[in-house]
Amino acid sequence: MHSPRTPFGVSPSVAPRASLRRGDLAVFRSLAHRTWPGAEPVLPRLSRCADHGLLWFGVAAGLAALGGGARARRAALRGVASLAVASAVTNTLGKRAVRRERPLLDAVPVVRQLSRQPFTTSFPSGHSASAAAFATGVALESRGWGAVVAPLALSVAASRVYTGVHYPSDVLAGAALGVGAALALRGVVPTRARFPAPSRTPGRAPALPDGGGLVVVVNEQSGTAATAASLVRAALPDAEVVGCAPDDLRAELERAAGRGRALGVCGGDGTVNAAAAVARAHGVPLAVFPGGTLNHFAHDLGIETVDDVRTALTTGDAVQVDIGRFRPGPNGPEGPEGPSEPVAPGSPHEPHGPFGPFGPGEPVDAYGYFLNAFSLGVYPELVRTREYWAPRIGAWPAGLLAAWRALRGDRPLEAEVDGRRRPLWLLFVGNGLFQRVGPAPGRRHGLADGLLDVRMVHAGRAPGLRLLAAAVAGPLTRSPVHAARRRRKVRVSGLAPGTPYAYDGEVGYARGELTIDKLPEALTVYCPAPKR
Repeated sequence: MHSPRTPFGVSPSVAPRASLRRGDLAVFRSLAHRTWPGAEPVLPRLSRCADHGLLWFGVAAGLAALGGGARARRAALRGVASLAVASAVTNTLGKRAVRRERPLLDAVPVVRQLSRQPFTTSFPSGHSASAAAFATGVALESRGWGAVVAPLALSVAASRVYTGVHYPSDVLAGAALGVGAALALRGVVPTRARFPAPSRTPGRAPALPDGGGLVVVVNEQSGTAATAASLVRAALPDAEVVGCAPDDLRAELERAAGRGRALGVCGGDGTVNAAAAVARAHGVPLAVFPGGTLNHFAHDLGIETVDDVRTALTTGDAVQVDIGRFRPGPNGPEGPEGPSEPVAPGSPHEPHGPFGPFGPGEPVDAYGYFLNAFSLGVYPELVRTREYWAPRIGAWPAGLLAAWRALRGDRPLEAEVDGRRRPLWLLFVGNGLFQRVGPAPGRRHGLADGLLDVRMVHAGRAPGLRLLAAAVAGPLTRSPVHAARRRRKVRVSGLAPGTPYAYDGEVGYARGELTIDKLPEALTVYCPAPKR
C-alpha cells in the first residue's frame, strides 16, 4: 500500500522536515552574509579554544582556585560534571542517530573559517552542548558565577555558526541537550540549595555585634586560613584575631577561651576539632570560620562564608551539636608514644593531633573527640601517606598518591566490632547520620541526633572496587560488601598495637581496644538562622 501524498507528491511526514531544513539553510546563509562587528578576531579563536572542553576545564580551574569559597569550587565541579554528561550523550547517541552532514562553506568568508575542519557529523553541536551544560551546572550552584560564565557560553555557541561548521538548529539542539544534561545530573546529585534545611536544636549564646568579646584563633598553616583571617578582621573590627603555628594551637586556644565571651577559630576540620574540645571545657560558645580545604563541619551547619558567621554573631543565633568521642584518646592514660614528626608509612608512628603531645605538668586527655567522623582502615592510611608526602610534593599530588596507595592495599584491618571479629577495609563512624547525596554519603541534616552512623566495608579482593560498590550502595543496611548501622556506642577490640585511626583529618594510633560514643548537645556553635 502506498503512503498518502500531498498534491505535490510529497509525503506529509517528509514535508515539515524538508521545510525545516530549507528554513535552517536560509538562516545559515543569511548569517553567513551578515557582518558581525568585532567577531572576526574573537569567535574563531574562541571556537578553537573550546575544542575537547579545554576552555571549560581552564575556566573551572580558575573558578576553583580564585573563586573565593566553597560555593565557587562546587560550581566548578558541577560545571565539569555536567559537561562530561552532555559530551557523552552527544557523541554516543546524538551524532550517531542523526548523521547530518556539515554545511557547505561556499557562503562563509574564508577569514571566518577554521584552519582545521571537524570531521564528525553536524547534529547536534557538541561545542554548544558542552558550553550550555557547563554554564548551567555553574549557575545551579552559584547564580553569580553562572551570570559571569553565560556570555562566554553564548559566544562559543554563536562561534559554531559564525565559522560555518554548524547550522543554527545544530546549535539550538546542542544547547538544549546541554541544559538537559545539567538538570538531569542535579536530579541524581542535588545542589546544595536543594538540600533540606538542617534540623536545629537552638542554643544560648551572647550577641556580639562587630565581634566585641570574641577572640579568634587562626591556624596560620591551615588551608585558606590566612585569607579568611583578613576577612574576619574586616567584618568584625572589634574582635581580637590571634595567629599561631599548629604546635601552639592548643595553648593559644586555652588562653583565648579564658579571656573572651566566645571562642572563634579559623582553620580546617582538625583545627575546629581542637577548638571544640577547648570551648566545651570552658563552657563558651564557638564561632567557626571556614579556613581549611574541605570544612565539612562548617558546611553541614550552613556556614560557608565569614559573613554567615558575622550574621549569627550579630543576632546571637546558635545551635547545640553533638560531639563524638573515643577512649583512649590520642594522649590517653598511657601517654603519647614515638616521634612527633610524621614519618614514612610503614615506620613507627605517634599520635600527633590538636590534643597533644602536652608539656610537663599539663593534663593528659583520656578521651579523643570528633565532630565529623572517626575511621579505621584505608582512610587513616591515606591521611598518613598524604601528611608524609605533602611537604615534599604538594598537597594535591600527595592526596592522589595516597589514594592510589591506599586503594591498592593488600592488608585488610583485623578487628572485633561489637563482639564479632571480621576483616575490614574500612570502619567509618560518623557523628550523626550522613544522608545520601548522589551515590555516596555526604551532608548531615542534623548534628544533634544522638546517633553514630556506623559503616563497614568487608575485606576481600580489589579494595578499590569494594569501596566504590559501598559508596554506590549508599546507606543500605546490608550488601555483600557493605553494612550500615545506627548505634549510640561502638566497641572495637583486637586491634594490633599502633593501628592508625583518623578523626577529623588527624591521625592517632590505637593500643588494642577503643570505645566510641557521643556527648549529646555538648557544644554551642554560632549558626545563622535558616533563610526563608
